Amino acid sequence: MKIKEGYLLREVAGSNIVVPVGEGAMDFSGVITLNEVGAFIWKILETGAEKEEIVEKMLSEYDVDKTTAENDVEEYIRELRGADLIAD
Repeated sequence: MKIKEGYLLREVAGSNIVVPVGEGAMDFSGVITLNEVGAFIWKILETGAEKEEIVEKMLSEYDVDKTTAENDVEEYIRELRGADLIAD
């Protein structure tokens, strides 16, 4: 899975902001603010990854147990899908 074309992650005044560009701007009006972990996962999804790979990268980057990482990644992906931001 991968973030759809037309969305860019930028750091603005210390905040991680997703902004739509091109056709993405026509489909989505507004911006999304991500916390540190959300931005970390977003960057992984920009190049494409499956859930298991994201979980493994989270485990190596953050002090979190595997069950929590799996649940958090699953919920985040569900939210991104709900906003139609992921291409499979």
